[in-house]
Amino acid sequence: MKRSVMLTITSLLSILLMTFHLSDDIVRGIEPGGVKNIIGVLMMVVWLYGTLVLAERRSGYIIILLGSILGSGVPVVHMLGVGLVGGRIANSSGLFFWVWTLIALQVTAIFSLFLSARGLWSMQWGKSRSNNANKEGPSHTSPEVSKKI
Repeated sequence: MKRSVMLTITSLLSILLMTFHLSDDIVRGIEPGGVKNIIGVLMMVVWLYGTLVLAERRSGYIIILLGSILGSGVPVVHMLGVGLVGGRIANSSGLFFWVWTLIALQVTAIFSLFLSARGLWSMQWGKSRSNNANKEGPSHTSPEVSKKI
């Protein structure tokens, strides 16, 4: 499978899992369900834009890299306090889904982080797309058409 396709899939999965997790946090009362969450939603919109619209571009790789760093840090933030199943979450229902979402989010986000870093690393820095197109040579038509001209 092509790396850019894998990056798109894992990034989209990370965004989906992030929305599940944020929704679950709001329902459980861990996060207030107010205007404050618009910042998180806007960050996910930018991450989605970088994933779908800016795919295989340097800016897209950078946006995915930053989103992946944030996504992989969400479980760490939850683990810093009393752990994944301590505090207010310990006696609530649906605990398996909440913990599974965190673990799956971290796995897909870290994988996206690696793929986006590799995509950035493999790009040629300091050269525009037109320079890269000129290096490949002029785009000629087939030899048969060239002979007729």
